Amino acid sequence: QVQLVESGGGLVQAGGSLRLSCAASGRTFSSYSMGWFRQAPGKEREFVAAKRWSGVITYYADSVKGRFTIARDNAKNTVYLQMNSLKPEDTAVYYCAASYLSNYGLESTGKYDYWGQGTQVTVSS
Repeated sequence: QVQLVESGGGLVQAGGSLRLSCAASGRTFSSYSMGWFRQAPGKEREFVAAKRWSGVITYYADSVKGRFTIARDNAKNTVYLQMNSLKPEDTAVYYCAASYLSNYGLESTGKYDYWGQGTQVTVSS
């Protein structure tokens, strides 16, 4: 069982930055590929970024490439999402998720075993 708790969301002006954190419980964090997803009102949950459990390969949605960076610290059981050059269309609830020993298909919500409760990010124009 893995519990995930996101933090770091808030209100920011367009062009600003935020760093989201996702703290995981359990002793096997390093065995989980980690992903970030977001869901805006009235829209489906969409993939943002993911990092394989091996920590080498990362994936990004086209809409965030060059602006967002996913990183993990296995010693702290934490995954981060650094978000720069934020746009109003980035406004959403952001969720982190964990997928046990997965290397592929990390863009799909169905690949993940555990989810956090979400943190709100609001970007004003």
